[in-house]
Amino acid sequence: MASPQEFSLEVGAHGRVSALLQAPSHAQALLALAHGAGTDMRHASMQALADALAAAGIATLRYNFPYKEYGRGRPDSPEVATASVLAACELAAQVAAGLPLFAGGRSFGGRMTTLAASQAPLPNVRGLLLFAFPLHLAGKPAVTRAAHLAQVGLPMLFLQGRRDALATPELLERSLQPLPRAQLHWLAEADHSFKVLKRSGRTDAEVLHEAAQASAAFIHSVA
Repeated sequence: MASPQEFSLEVGAHGRVSALLQAPSHAQALLALAHGAGTDMRHASMQALADALAAAGIATLRYNFPYKEYGRGRPDSPEVATASVLAACELAAQVAAGLPLFAGGRSFGGRMTTLAASQAPLPNVRGLLLFAFPLHLAGKPAVTRAAHLAQVGLPMLFLQGRRDALATPELLERSLQPLPRAQLHWLAEADHSFKVLKRSGRTDAEVLHEAAQASAAFIHSVA
């Protein structure tokens, strides 16, 4: 596989941020992929996810939010984060080379992608892939973070660990049940970081492989 190509994209008045295009030769789709609150696009977890997706025929355009690009500790406001999602989708549409385009992200990045999609159409995007959607804070079950999902007009796939402390299974299922375009794929034994306990008999790599295969199936059904 060729080395990732580096790009930069402008987020309005919020500066320029970095992006990485990782495209396998057999790519069937391109995913604009946002990072979680505590990581950035080069984090090992993002690389591992991009590698698993590439093996399943999904190219990725990873990108930073401005707060990570400029070394600020606090995540960007929803206004800045959604502007970043929109800018990344615009760049992805330019480099997609005819591939069907999808958007999504891990945790915070996925939530900001759904928020952006609830506010305005994402250019050329056919569906959303959400890895470890953070429905609520750990130990504080709530559904307020799902309120905007009813305004998302795109098909959505939520890939969620059964042991995710940021998404109580019953609450997530209840939140998605009224949404006809939302699908939920549970990853057995996985936590919010898609890590598994040794006694589970599974490996982290197997979880990522399952997530990537489910993503590919979803993309095929949509595209």
